[in-house]
Amino acid sequence: MSMWFFVNAFVFLFALWKVLSSSLGIHIILGGIGATFILYNWTRHAVFSTIRSNISRKRKIKFAKLSKKVLPFHKYTGTVALMFILGHAGVVLYYFGWQGTNVKMLSGLLTLIILIAMVFVGWLRFIRTTYRRRMIHLYLGYCLFFSVVTHLLCI
Repeated sequence: MSMWFFVNAFVFLFALWKVLSSSLGIHIILGGIGATFILYNWTRHAVFSTIRSNISRKRKIKFAKLSKKVLPFHKYTGTVALMFILGHAGVVLYYFGWQGTNVKMLSGLLTLIILIAMVFVGWLRFIRTTYRRRMIHLYLGYCLFFSVVTHLLCI
C-alpha cells in the first residue's frame, strides 16, 4: 500500500472529527461533503502510487482494474466537490461576511482558487491530454491536498 492511503485515511478521520465535534451548521456540512469528494479523488493518486511501487504484478493489475472502473467518475466527482465547496463558501460569506484577516477564511479562499484551477485543468485533460496538462493537474492536486489540510488545521 502507498503511504498516501494512510495519509488520506488520517486526513479523512481528522476532517470527520472536526465536523462532528463542532456545531453542525449547513456550511460545515457542505464543507465536509466537499472535502470527502476531494479526498475520494485524491485517493486515485494513492492507487497510482501503489501501482508504481515495488509490489507483485498481480496486485498491480488488481489496482489498475479498480482504477479503470473509477476513472469515468473522476471528473464528475471533482466537479461535484467544486459545487459543494462553492456552496460552503457562499454560506460562510453569507453568515460571517468577508474577513480578510481571518486565516481560516484566507486558507479557504486559496483552497477554492486551487480547486477551480484543478477542475478546469481536469476538464481540459478530458478534452485533450498532454504531458504538461497532466503535470499541472498533478501539482495542483498536491497543492489542493495541502491547502485542504491547512484549512482543516486553522482554528
